[in-house]
Amino acid sequence: MIPLTINYLDTENYGIWLTLSSFIAWFSFFDIGLGNGLRNKFAEAKAKGDLTLAQAYVSSAYFTIGSVSLLIILIFFGLNFFIDWTRVFNTNVIIQKELGLLMPIVFSFFCLQLVVKLITTIYTADQHHSMQGKINFLTSVISILAIWLMTKTTESSLLIFGAIFSALPVLILVVLNLFAFSNTYKEYRPVFSLWKKEYLKDIFGLGISFFFIQMAWVIITTTDNMIISQLFSPKEVVPYNLAFKLFSISSMIFTIIVAPYWSTFTEAYFKQDYDWIKMSMKNLRRFVIIFCFFSFFLLGFSNFIYRIWLGEKVEISFNLSFFMCVYTCLIIYLTPLNYFINGVGKIKIQLYQTILMGVLNIPVSIFFATYLGLGTVGVIIGTILCVIPGVFLSTIQFNKIINQRAFGLWNK
Repeated sequence: MIPLTINYLDTENYGIWLTLSSFIAWFSFFDIGLGNGLRNKFAEAKAKGDLTLAQAYVSSAYFTIGSVSLLIILIFFGLNFFIDWTRVFNTNVIIQKELGLLMPIVFSFFCLQLVVKLITTIYTADQHHSMQGKINFLTSVISILAIWLMTKTTESSLLIFGAIFSALPVLILVVLNLFAFSNTYKEYRPVFSLWKKEYLKDIFGLGISFFFIQMAWVIITTTDNMIISQLFSPKEVVPYNLAFKLFSISSMIFTIIVAPYWSTFTEAYFKQDYDWIKMSMKNLRRFVIIFCFFSFFLLGFSNFIYRIWLGEKVEISFNLSFFMCVYTCLIIYLTPLNYFINGVGKIKIQLYQTILMGVLNIPVSIFFATYLGLGTVGVIIGTILCVIPGVFLSTIQFNKIINQRAFGLWNK
């Protein structure tokens, strides 16, 4: 899809799209953490056999996020008239009108996606982890067909591209919602009369911490594109993002393996099945080693892969690939630990640590990129340094909880 997109948009417009997507992703925290809160509470209610409570949690989450999404869409439409998007994305003033039309479209579909993607949370909480992968796969296949047709039938247009690619995942998720609440999850379909403050409070009590964690991770993982666009140019975002996409193959496959464990850890912890948790984590650590080796295998062949994948369109330095590989390995190591910590709801330390990471990421990345003259490589080095403390803290907390020696903040 990426070579097709670059051919259709050109490198600079593709860089603008990547930066724009990162900017929009900042607003993912407007689900206020209710998605992850729903995941835990729905699993607990279903495990207890309380179907009405499970439906109430679903209803409360849907109608709350739906209301919040509608409100921020209206606010965004009002603010859009006063924002010069060419300055925000550091690009040519010629496309100001196009960006002025595109941004409300992309933002509106993004907010709708916050609501309709809750159905994948329900599937995941109910141990049907493959549904998210199926949706992602279907979206990718349709997206490839769409961009191929666009290259054959239309001239290059960031507006058309952005509108289609924003609408596709929403339309697919709407169909899934209609199917799920008419069949598999008919008894859990959202009903406004079940929206209750106490149910929302149950989800939100855990969800507010997830909200801040999610917000911090969004800042950590998406501000790099904005930093590069502002310090250098949208064109420089492209090699950075493509290196990220190559090495994210490792973390993506690893996440597929780990995905079922979040809700399973929740169930095992409440049953005090610590031996099973220890055994599972031991097995997952083997996979961590395997996928870290795989990441360095990708690094060894990265120049060859880039040539086959992208041709001569984009040049990506080995240094950028190396540090992106290191970053990927850190994320792979952290994933099972954080899935356990999130699953058992002991997330206070993770909350404080990720907020601190989010605050520090921008200045640290800018320092390495500009003051030390490392360019885009400095941005990923700054991000790595912000992630490293979490590696140690999550490891310590897991060991304390699983050995029943977690007290104070370690057990909150």
